[in-house]
Amino acid sequence: MKPVKIVVLDGYALNPGDQDWEPLEKFGELVVYERTGYDAHESQALVVERAQGAQVLLTNKTPLTAQAMEQLPDLQYIGVLATGYNIVDVTAAEKQGVAVTNIPTYGTAAVAQMTIALLLEMCHHVGDHSQAVHAGEWSQNPDWSFWKFPLIELDGKILGLIGFGRIGQAVARIAQALGMKVLVHTPRPDKAKESESLTFSSLESLFQQSDFISLHCPLFPETRGIINQKNIELMKPSVRIVNTSRGPLIVEEDLAEALSKGRIAGAALDVVSAEPIGEDNPLLKAPNCLLTPHISWAPIEARRRLMALAAANLKHYLAGDPIHLVNHPVFRER
Repeated sequence: MKPVKIVVLDGYALNPGDQDWEPLEKFGELVVYERTGYDAHESQALVVERAQGAQVLLTNKTPLTAQAMEQLPDLQYIGVLATGYNIVDVTAAEKQGVAVTNIPTYGTAAVAQMTIALLLEMCHHVGDHSQAVHAGEWSQNPDWSFWKFPLIELDGKILGLIGFGRIGQAVARIAQALGMKVLVHTPRPDKAKESESLTFSSLESLFQQSDFISLHCPLFPETRGIINQKNIELMKPSVRIVNTSRGPLIVEEDLAEALSKGRIAGAALDVVSAEPIGEDNPLLKAPNCLLTPHISWAPIEARRRLMALAAANLKHYLAGDPIHLVNHPVFRER
């Protein structure tokens, strides 16, 4: 394999200094920028400047537009350092003969774990109760035990999963171990996976029956805004919603209004529609809304797998045997 020039546009998220870039360095000249920007318009001039002469471009959340790619004649391969790849204009890349890959499997355990952590936090308010103890509320309390919020036991509760890929299935296994009943909505139900504690469901029935709803589906036109005012009206007032998938799956104004009016009981979100979160995001002022800064993917174990799989994707591509392609480019003469 000929050495290539590899540019990483936003390497800090994957490797803030606790990993080695060696798995990628062996393929050629590696240039790593910590950040290049997340705005599809404002950052593109800098993308073009930094990516000049590179055959390989790696990005986590820095967008790559058709206009930018047209100005990069040497570009052959884009590796998305994540599972979601909507930051890349894959159609434009395909027309230009540029291969685009993603990394679909690195974070299954980590994201499933975070999903359950958010669910449990809504049940027990561990952080709030710890703060209360440190503030002296237990020392000054006349009772040997107190709680500031209603506490919830999960055994026998219904968890509705929208999406049933690797992460959704991992969440289902943990939920079943906690004694929950699981309802699943997916375009391709596998009846062989049904059991006494897991059944497939229509979306309407899932909304109506679930005590908790967790989102694990890709962001497609048919799933964008799937949590909206109309569907919230179908839900129990006691329902709580978890999202560790994609922010735009939720109409944030509708969710904030439902929380403010007590129409639903709570939400716990690791993702929002625009990241970093804007100061005007209505969820920041909504009651009973836990927000975390998109960390479900970030345990060091998951990021090490991501680095290794990014290197494997590139190795396969350079060897003429690409894997994890998300487009089907007509390759140019190299």
